Amino acid sequence: MKTYVAKPDKITRKWYVVDATDKPLGRLASQIAKILRGKHKPIYTPHVDTGDYVIVINAEKVKLTGKKLDKKFYRYHTLYPGGLREIPYRQLLETKPAFVIYHAVKGMLPHNRLGRKMLKKLKVYAGPNHKHEAQQPEMLEL
Repeated sequence: MKTYVAKPDKITRKWYVVDATDKPLGRLASQIAKILRGKHKPIYTPHVDTGDYVIVINAEKVKLTGKKLDKKFYRYHTLYPGGLREIPYRQLLETKPAFVIYHAVKGMLPHNRLGRKMLKKLKVYAGPNHKHEAQQPEMLEL
């Protein structure tokens, strides 16, 4: 038997729409990352981007279980002394709901140029509308 290796020019990509309403953030992000990587396909090859496009709608309605809304923080540093900034997820969901899902999925993809290429196939929208109707996306129930 020979091992099948996917060729980048032979891959057919599909578009999926995922509704984030009342879904736990971590479980949703891990399933989205699996689709972006292409692990749901039999032609999955680790060093080739075989994944599909994912459109996430209703990002503002995603759920965090337990007390994570107040106890979980998004942290970043301004690169100035004493510049560590912390934003609680409750505030982050109110101001930038699309960023919450984007950041969670980004952490579950490979941290290299292949992962950055996969992340470009993720489209996140806070509300129920998106602008990718021309691609005829399929509704995906996670």
